[in-house]
Amino acid sequence: MKKLLTASAGLAALIAAPASLSAQAPADTPDDVAGAGTVYTVLTSGTKIGEMVVTESGPAISIDYEYRNNGRGPTMDETIVLGEDGVPVAWTVEGNTTFGSAVDESFSLSAGTAQWMDSTGKGSADIQEPSVYITQSGSPYQLAVYAGALMADADMSMPALPGGTLTLQELESFELEGADTSVSATSYALVGPDLDPTYFVMDAADDFVAMITPEFLVVREGFEAEDKRLRDMAVRYSTERFEQLQEDTAHTFDQPVRITNVRLFDPETMALTEPKSVLVEGDRIAAVEAADAQAGTGEYVIDGEGGTLVPGLSDMHGHMGQDDAMLNIAAGVTFVRDMGNDNEVLSELIEKIDEGVLAGPRIIKSGFIEGKSPYNSNNGIIVTNQEEALEAVRTYGEDGSFFQIKVYNSMKGAWVPQMVELAHEYGMHVAGHVPAFSRADKMIKAGYDELTHINQVMLGWVLEQGEDTRTLLRLTALSRLPDLDLSSEAVKTTLDLMVENDVAIDPTVAIHEALLLSRDGSFRPGVSDYIEHMPISVQRGAKQAWSKIETAEDDAAYAGAFDRIIETLTMMRERGILILFGTDMGGSFNLHRELELYQQVGFTPGEILARATLESAEYLGHSEDYGSIEAGKYADFFLVPGNPVEDFKAIKTIRMVMKDGTAYFPTEIYPAFGIEPFTDVPEIVAPE
Repeated sequence: MKKLLTASAGLAALIAAPASLSAQAPADTPDDVAGAGTVYTVLTSGTKIGEMVVTESGPAISIDYEYRNNGRGPTMDETIVLGEDGVPVAWTVEGNTTFGSAVDESFSLSAGTAQWMDSTGKGSADIQEPSVYITQSGSPYQLAVYAGALMADADMSMPALPGGTLTLQELESFELEGADTSVSATSYALVGPDLDPTYFVMDAADDFVAMITPEFLVVREGFEAEDKRLRDMAVRYSTERFEQLQEDTAHTFDQPVRITNVRLFDPETMALTEPKSVLVEGDRIAAVEAADAQAGTGEYVIDGEGGTLVPGLSDMHGHMGQDDAMLNIAAGVTFVRDMGNDNEVLSELIEKIDEGVLAGPRIIKSGFIEGKSPYNSNNGIIVTNQEEALEAVRTYGEDGSFFQIKVYNSMKGAWVPQMVELAHEYGMHVAGHVPAFSRADKMIKAGYDELTHINQVMLGWVLEQGEDTRTLLRLTALSRLPDLDLSSEAVKTTLDLMVENDVAIDPTVAIHEALLLSRDGSFRPGVSDYIEHMPISVQRGAKQAWSKIETAEDDAAYAGAFDRIIETLTMMRERGILILFGTDMGGSFNLHRELELYQQVGFTPGEILARATLESAEYLGHSEDYGSIEAGKYADFFLVPGNPVEDFKAIKTIRMVMKDGTAYFPTEIYPAFGIEPFTDVPEIVAPE
């Protein structure tokens, strides 16, 4: 359910004010843009999932953009009108986002006044100098518009609307080989509106060729064979960026480090200890001593100033990439269970983190297995029959580095029992979605150790026979939950089966909150503690509904559905069902919200922290090495000024994170992501 590549793809769209600052849209702008279009292929991990068609006619450009991955994706109809100098003076975007929310966005520039409307409402600005407008829901073709305006600017940087700055960086030139021709190309990075740069390619005529990411690619038709090369370039650019960040912000020590004047969160007692002093040597905790223990000769000293050391947190539902890795460290997340990925890319990331080249959490791998269908996801291994499904299990089992297999939506339910049996023979857990046209009860009886996403369980109580959960129905059908009787026999049967078979649940409750409670024009629940520190595109995205909510009845149904989810999770907690805390939203700030929400389910702050640290490490089989602050374990913990057992929000204000004995200060990291820091930096006193 990760919100991967929404209609904006994390991108901005740009309008630069003409030199006159008073351009008007041409009066003869055609109602329909005609002419032969340039076709761009949308691919994920090499598989075609959609198209973008760009058609030019005089001053007007029309973009039709659509893809479907994992049964969902955006549909956008975009029109740009150019002024005489080639800079846009009018812009509209209409369609639907990845999860179906309606888009009706517009921008215009007239007589030095810019006006725009998006899901956050209306805005305007008097333009005193050429400025760029960042769309909320534009297509990747906006990159061509950015490039045109920024290349014409002396320093390739301009003020942005509604706020911030947009900057273009030239990276490298190369030859790109197409099916019938080759082109000279140059890659660029767009920096400013989002947490990370966006990488793209233009040809020698300054025409758009491709938007590139490590997994997702939009490329001019005829150049699809360059998919892997272009994605590898995106990986390289990202790697170089994060390697430099690691070099700039990681504090390593050639002598022991003592953190003084701190209390520790103890997952066993779910409480804070008396003041302590923690000694770290290399990547391990050497000792936990009394507060008045004297520093030895040659020790670095960090004064915790009466704050709390908390063991590193877990995100039990990640899909880890380089862009997530360092932000998770800054948020105190030191171990992540990856729930499905490009296996080769993930292995390379783990290797770089283990070598200390990149900052990132420890990653526990899941072997993703999906059935082939028009709606399938494109991670892991995709299979078409029972034997291929079993062979995929063997592949993961014989590799020996996978904690579990994860079964996905398009898998045939009939294939699952044999897959489970084989996975268990290899000592692997089995978790996953409920395959389409099946129910959670059947997967429990087939031997699942864990169910993934609370909607996957609850849909079985409200779906009609034959309804297809490979589509957005697995999300939109949640609107039926307010009519669900939680005392019904169907609900009781499922919970009984979970208890009897010791089946855990990974609910990913924060993503359901975003799906069901986000509304156009207001910040979605859970972001208020940090959103004003974020880049402008992140702020605007937090004011955009995920679901298609058109009426008061829709609003009430989705809000009521979230209430039902909380009630169901409360029943599960009371029945003793193991609830694991994961986000499917990249972790970091979203993990803090995920954990915070479980207070609504009845968990105390101490219980939440215990589950997110030691108990998760125990579940994964790694509690001997991490999960608590004890001598002999890895030095994985973070420092907050407050007491999170009394006020859980204290975990959101982190002064220092230590992972493998390397110290990171979020205040030094966040500016590279366009995030305004939250705290000061503790002083490190070096040995004399």
